Amino acid sequence: MIKRLFKFVFKILFWLVAFSIGMVFLYKYVPVKITPLMVIRYFEPSKEEVKTFWKHDWVPLNKISKNLQLAVICSEDQNFLKHNGFDFKAIEKAFEFNKKGKRIKGGSTISQQTAKNVFLWPERSWLRKGLETYFTFLIEFCWSKERIIEVYLNSIEMGKGIYGAEAASKYWFNKQANTLSKFEAAAMASILPNPRVYKANPASNYIKDRTVWITKQMMYFGALDYPKENEKSVKN
Repeated sequence: MIKRLFKFVFKILFWLVAFSIGMVFLYKYVPVKITPLMVIRYFEPSKEEVKTFWKHDWVPLNKISKNLQLAVICSEDQNFLKHNGFDFKAIEKAFEFNKKGKRIKGGSTISQQTAKNVFLWPERSWLRKGLETYFTFLIEFCWSKERIIEVYLNSIEMGKGIYGAEAASKYWFNKQANTLSKFEAAAMASILPNPRVYKANPASNYIKDRTVWITKQMMYFGALDYPKENEKSVKN
């Protein structure tokens, strides 16, 4: 009986792992049209009497302004091009910060956020964090940095019911994502810590200050050059 149960559990785990690897490989080439977060947000109970809407327009990376690509890197993960999915210094800083105060400061990289957004759910738990680590490893191994940022910018929440750079650009600035200026891109990146509360336009004083800071970081960062596949392989 125990032997049969062990075999059954092993088969379940084997097929779950096989399915997850297959999904990661598939999303290396196929646009991610829907994510668990989009579905969860859509069916979440709301105190507002406004009908829930859902806007998401997938576009390839070359249709997203380099300004926005650079803005989110400078805002969320300045070591994105250098690390292999995990920024241990940032994690250590976040851990020390959280020990001192009540406000939670995250140390997640863009790769980790992409893994969570595309494959998992938003609530914090040790199970989700463990799966996030697993999927982060898979996408870093299978995808290029350009593909990770492309999926990230197309799946991230950027307002209530707004997902992805294209839908967010139209919503906040009434223009396409490939035409965003540096300041507009920085304004959109500045709301990412809490996109359902903050507004890119019109912006509060806090968001304006963050926008200025991100714009300066973009200037210090310089040109955005993604590593080639062979360079990534050598690094890993």
